[in-house]
Amino acid sequence: MAKAVVEIKGLKKEFQRDSFSVVALENIDLVVQEGEFLCLMGPSGSGKTTLLNIIAGIDRPTAGELRVLEENVATMSEDRLAAWRNVHVGFVFQTFNLIPVLTAFENVELPLLLTKLSGRERQEHVMTALKLVALEDRIQHYPRQLSGGQEQRVAIARAIVTDPTLLMADEPTGDLDAHSAEEVLDILSRLNRDFKKTIILVTHDPRAAHHATLIRHLEKGQLLPSSP
Repeated sequence: MAKAVVEIKGLKKEFQRDSFSVVALENIDLVVQEGEFLCLMGPSGSGKTTLLNIIAGIDRPTAGELRVLEENVATMSEDRLAAWRNVHVGFVFQTFNLIPVLTAFENVELPLLLTKLSGRERQEHVMTALKLVALEDRIQHYPRQLSGGQEQRVAIARAIVTDPTLLMADEPTGDLDAHSAEEVLDILSRLNRDFKKTIILVTHDPRAAHHATLIRHLEKGQLLPSSP
């Protein structure tokens, strides 16, 4: 029986804007099982990215219960949270976030520099990740020498090189043409299907949502009930 990777109950997130408070998320209940590919959909401002960031330990909830991999992430110290993220969470952003002066190999290797792996072990991990995204022939290329789709595939390789338990993707196809977007979504689907990666994808694109095994919708900070 699959275990719960993410357990959220009564979660709320409130931001202060000058003298006003803005409620970004309210009364969120969500369980993500191991091996699921969850897509969070909703219009801009619905709270999708905020919820993703909270699950990933990038942001903290204002109230409610949040357990990820049976740990109370919301109460961790910043140092422990950073170490926990590096082991358990891989993150793919819309804007790739590659470092321009580093090659594809060096960009993917970055998270491994925080581990105790030897240089040879790091090389093996990097090459495995780049092969998974079909870019082993681009290891010495810099981001400016790659297409947008290739840059995002490097970013995915960087996100999976530590073999994280949870892969988070925030609008990963938002800056890509249709062909490149489909390539990226196929990779995410394969990671879920063949390698049993638990994936949470944020998107407003219905075509991207088709690759998920479960779709949930957010509207104005509220998580709508699951469709029957």
